[in-house]
Amino acid sequence: MKYEELAKDILAHVGGKENVRSLAHCITRLRFKLVDESKADTDYLKKLEGIVTVIQSGGQYQVVIGNHVPDVYAAVNAVGGLNGGGEVEAEDEGPKGSLFNQFIDMISKIFQPILGPLAATGMLKGVAAIMVAAGMSTTDGAYVLIQAAGDGFFNFLPIFLAFTASKHFKMNSFTAMAVATAMVYPGLVNPAGIDPLYTLFVGSIFESPIYMTFLGLPVIMMSYASSVVPILLAVFLGSKVENVLKKIVPDVVKLFLVPFLTLLIVVPLTVLFVGPLATWAATLLGAGVSWIYNSSPIVAGAVLGGGWQVFVMFGLHWGLVPIAINNLATQGYDQLLSTVLGVSFAQTGAVLAILLKTKEAKVKQLSIPAFISGLFGVTEPAIYGITLPMKRPFQLSCIAGAISGIVAGIFKLTSYRMGGMGVFSFPSYLEANGTMSFNFWASIIVCAVGFVAGFILVFFSKIPVLYGETETATTATNTATTLNTNSVVIEAMKKDLSAAAEKDLVASPMIGEMVLLSDVPDEAFATGALGKGIAIRPTVGEVYAPANATVTLLFPTQHAIGLTTENGTEILIHVGMDTVQLDGKGFTSHVQQGDKVVAGQLLLEFDIDFIQKAGYEIITPIIVTNSNDYLDVITTKEATLADGDYLLTVIA
Repeated sequence: MKYEELAKDILAHVGGKENVRSLAHCITRLRFKLVDESKADTDYLKKLEGIVTVIQSGGQYQVVIGNHVPDVYAAVNAVGGLNGGGEVEAEDEGPKGSLFNQFIDMISKIFQPILGPLAATGMLKGVAAIMVAAGMSTTDGAYVLIQAAGDGFFNFLPIFLAFTASKHFKMNSFTAMAVATAMVYPGLVNPAGIDPLYTLFVGSIFESPIYMTFLGLPVIMMSYASSVVPILLAVFLGSKVENVLKKIVPDVVKLFLVPFLTLLIVVPLTVLFVGPLATWAATLLGAGVSWIYNSSPIVAGAVLGGGWQVFVMFGLHWGLVPIAINNLATQGYDQLLSTVLGVSFAQTGAVLAILLKTKEAKVKQLSIPAFISGLFGVTEPAIYGITLPMKRPFQLSCIAGAISGIVAGIFKLTSYRMGGMGVFSFPSYLEANGTMSFNFWASIIVCAVGFVAGFILVFFSKIPVLYGETETATTATNTATTLNTNSVVIEAMKKDLSAAAEKDLVASPMIGEMVLLSDVPDEAFATGALGKGIAIRPTVGEVYAPANATVTLLFPTQHAIGLTTENGTEILIHVGMDTVQLDGKGFTSHVQQGDKVVAGQLLLEFDIDFIQKAGYEIITPIIVTNSNDYLDVITTKEATLADGDYLLTVIA
């Protein structure tokens, strides 16, 4: 409520909410895209209390607020019913690396927001399995509720992935989720007790019973529960369809007609084509692997064990599961899927090695629940949250899986019933009459081999840095070792001056040429409206901590970072002008909001060439945002600066 009146005033004088095409915010300003900028009363807004200034640049109407911009942004959305107005979309940066690397980057970004609940529900599934192993009936209320809490998330995983994928592909999140709900709708799973209308490809490996048609086209039913790739393809398709519809549907009916037409087009296309293609690919894989196993169980073990995790990611494993079920029904045993028994343990061993070796606090936090759920056969948190984004550990876990598959092939490991996952899969390897033969002990050996192989391969390899947030001690000794000579001098000066008056000396956070703040090509910075300070034209794309401090603000696009030093000085480092519009492209953060950093610690990296080629100025203001709390801010006169050089003094 504190900013409600200001928000109403802003909205009214930018021409009303009907004049707002989109609204986003950066670290200091609201960034409107208006239908007609001439309708905005710029003179009024510049004089309005609570607004620093107004800047019209780059097709945006920028209302500079200062440190409270997130609160004002929320208030404007609330009073205008804008629901965020839609983030300003940046141009695609284009391909980054190989198709495999692009796929991994996409998967890791999409899974990152759900890693916590993914690990938690995996652990709950393990708890439910323990309850059954302890003798509890599967109809007991306690088991049913715990199993529902764990399995429900996995069953409806496509809905959660639709939400996160929509952010990546820039599709309306709720329309994407509507596509996912259609995919997991019970009526689209093969019905029981109903004769098919006809069967496609009779006698071939692609034989598909048809229970319904859509405008005369056959609908090949399959379950999308717990699947990953089909919904990602569906959201990608939906984003393209939605983008076209936004351009051609009149504004007056766009609110409901765009999602209506998007669902009308995307859901049938997904069910008619995406699903069948995945089904046939899985069937073809299943037939090929069965042929390989009949020819050589050892080769089949290597292929299945090494590729199983990739097969699951693409949903191709569904071509093998029916074969295994059919084997159990007709023969009373199955050897095909027994070759992948040790794969989850290989992944779990790899995660344990990462847990023991990584220096990143966040990776350690993720590794613990991922390791626990991995023991129960739920490896999604480990794969999507840790090893796959790191790439190398995932590849090594596949090699370890292949090793375990080879051992399973040598033993001709055989399962006699469908069972649990992870440690609860062992009862499936008791003989049909329940006796504990060598086959049972072989199943334990296979899992142990996978676990040990995964652990050793990863432990004795270099653990990649995933978040760039290493555990750093904040002692004075460590501080001195991270600074160059000039920075150490600054630390000594602090001690000498502290007795005379409260002062704060700030080092240069980057290498480059000094630029007076008044020469910065942005009115809000140049006038000192956001605080006193200085600017640097960087020659190296790195930002280092200018003092021991706490990261109090890190904008999601990573182009700007706010620090509060040990002496209370609030510093804003804003890389470039209008670089928020790059939507994080070209920037890499090595810290997170709330982190404590030491002087000289790497905070951000940015691609100077990319930023300049995109048409943005790289001049970087470094300002003291709480300048009004001090008598003055004195800046360096040096023309060139290295990180750690003296930059400015805050005088209390």
